[in-house]
Amino acid sequence: MSRETGTVVLPAGIREATVEDSGDILRLIRELATYEREPDAVANTADLVERWLFGPEAVASALVAEIEGRVVGIAVWYPSYSTWTGAPGVYLEDLFVEPEHRGHGFGKAFLVALARIAVDRGYQRFEWVVLDWNTPSIEFYEALGARPMRDWTTYRVEGEQLTALSRL
Repeated sequence: MSRETGTVVLPAGIREATVEDSGDILRLIRELATYEREPDAVANTADLVERWLFGPEAVASALVAEIEGRVVGIAVWYPSYSTWTGAPGVYLEDLFVEPEHRGHGFGKAFLVALARIAVDRGYQRFEWVVLDWNTPSIEFYEALGARPMRDWTTYRVEGEQLTALSRL
């Protein structure tokens, strides 16, 4: 998977993550889990972040927001594919900015950066999910032109159920 944004100009304060950011990415994933009321749900490790975001078989990419050399926000994403449009898209897995750095434009800058990547690559969609109780984020996304896909419900199989399904 190509990690480079190519000709895309990233907004100020946003840059492509590097393997050296793995610890900060994991730290912010844990902070996001706490914000989403599941502080003990993160099984991820710095080694896994390095493997799956920066290793030879990387399946995702990340952008980071930085202030004076300190990572204060992340956007973890990966390409998706739509059978309906016949084109790839961007799927935003996680977007998180430390609470003390919210309101300074980093969230918008992340979304702008990912939209630029999608448009530059000829992708047709940019999608993500948001918890239904997260009103501030919902209002923020809708103000930028995003719309909810109200007829769709996300399903997930994981853990023991995933193993059981794989054995059928």
